[in-house]
Amino acid sequence: MNKNLVKLSKFVSLVLRHQPEVIGLKLDENGWADVDRFIELAKQNGKDISRSVLEEIVETNNKQRFSFNSEKSKIRANQGHSIDIELGLTPKQPPEQLFHGTATKFIESIRQQGLVAGNRQHVHMSSDEITATNVGQRHGKPVVLKIDTAAMYHDGFLFFCSENLVWLTESVPPQYLEFPSE
Repeated sequence: MNKNLVKLSKFVSLVLRHQPEVIGLKLDENGWADVDRFIELAKQNGKDISRSVLEEIVETNNKQRFSFNSEKSKIRANQGHSIDIELGLTPKQPPEQLFHGTATKFIESIRQQGLVAGNRQHVHMSSDEITATNVGQRHGKPVVLKIDTAAMYHDGFLFFCSENLVWLTESVPPQYLEFPSE
């Protein structure tokens, strides 16, 4: 993805995941925005995004953060919202183990509190350690935590899998976490 497309992708992420009001956009209760209205408001706010550029962002985003509806008349972020959105996800049984990437500077807090959603709706988990490591690198020296999702599921925790295969849950108490040996 070229630099301009990366900048525009970050803008799309800001608007669809965190601050639709920054351009005056209204999302529906499921996080969907009308594509034509999004493009119009983006242009009014100095972001030259065409339908083809938006389609390229959706198709080439390496984290597959965005989706169109089947008619490509609406767009939304797949997960990672800090605003209240009902993604309409159905609870699913997770794999026995999932992974969460973080930075070493957060480990002591996680040991005490577990994983909390913070300003997002869910804790994000991946099914592989490589993805978790990449996520953790964004925040400092990465560390990957293993999550005993089989035990959590057995204990009544709900799990969801977003369209881009990120696993979601409300929180992960410390007793379900395996920390790497130090």
